[in-house]
Amino acid sequence: MRKLLLTCLCCAIAAISYAQQTTALKFGYLSCDSVLHQMAEYKKCQADITELKGKYEQEAARVEEDFNKKYEDFLEGQASFPKNILLKRQTELKEMMQKNIEFKKESQRLLRKAEKEATDNVRKKLDNAIALVAKAKGLAFVINTDRGACPYTDPEQGTDITADVMRITNP
Repeated sequence: MRKLLLTCLCCAIAAISYAQQTTALKFGYLSCDSVLHQMAEYKKCQADITELKGKYEQEAARVEEDFNKKYEDFLEGQASFPKNILLKRQTELKEMMQKNIEFKKESQRLLRKAEKEATDNVRKKLDNAIALVAKAKGLAFVINTDRGACPYTDPEQGTDITADVMRITNP
């Protein structure tokens, strides 16, 4: 009876050990940023954002130039203006300055929003490509190695999927 029990126990330990070895989780890793920066869509969205930023900067410069001209005219004529005209022009200058400040704040907000929307779409494509590669390779999870989030991965235990993801995102 003891021999049978000992034999069963040894078989159970061997089976558990074998099951643990065969069901070990496989993982992949890549630098999302390196793939992202190679994507044509990302490069296009960055170019679009740069162009939009340039347009906002041109408009801000034009408005600032208009303000400076009005301010110079005000300074030249302030000694000869009657009090009510002087107050009117001061009010106009204050309103212009306030509108310029509001425009700069709004343009910065719109730039951030446009950049977020554009990069969100590109990141979704990247995430989908990662999921496709992971599923095809039978990976349980994928680690993003950017910014020191995962300082070490054993290449014998994990799979670098960077090249595969790049092929999908840049056909």
